[in-house]
Amino acid sequence: MNFDAYARTGVDLVNARLDDLDDLRALIPDDNAWMRDEVSDRDLTILRRAQKRLRDVFEYGTSGRDAEAVAELNALLEGFPVQPRISGHDSSDWHMHVTSRGASVSSEYLAGAVWGLSVWLCEYGSARFGVCADERCGNVYLDTSSNCCRRFCSERCATRSHVAAHRARKRAAIGDQLPVPAQPEPLTPVS
Repeated sequence: MNFDAYARTGVDLVNARLDDLDDLRALIPDDNAWMRDEVSDRDLTILRRAQKRLRDVFEYGTSGRDAEAVAELNALLEGFPVQPRISGHDSSDWHMHVTSRGASVSSEYLAGAVWGLSVWLCEYGSARFGVCADERCGNVYLDTSSNCCRRFCSERCATRSHVAAHRARKRAAIGDQLPVPAQPEPLTPVS
């Protein structure tokens, strides 16, 4: 099983827009395309709730609150347990599913996502769960950098944030160089 891929489905869920069933269908990767035909309004509701809880896990990890990240993941693991089984149509198509036969799309998706994030946390620590430092973004990510120094979800956000900071420094420097207007002399009363 590719736990990194499962962990990335958790990231994708947190960052996804889930306004309607079409948004949910767009979230489902091509290798699970069968799920797109089976999604329901109930799945959408469950995934929206889980989306908020998983965002909390990333915020806990980013702020060093490991015990809270672990507690939330454990609660999600209980709610969406992994029950691995082999599935396929013939001997050339065997693959793993993470839930029992007949599980809902939300159960299948969340069991894999929560399992992947839990394995990720155990392997790398919750400090590797990040929330983008660009205030306009808010996306989450898994920090795969060699020295745990990533601060942005993408190069685009990093560039945008750095350019904005550069422009702010430039404006401040220009403001410091402008002449200060002379203050008028105070008037002295004539006696």
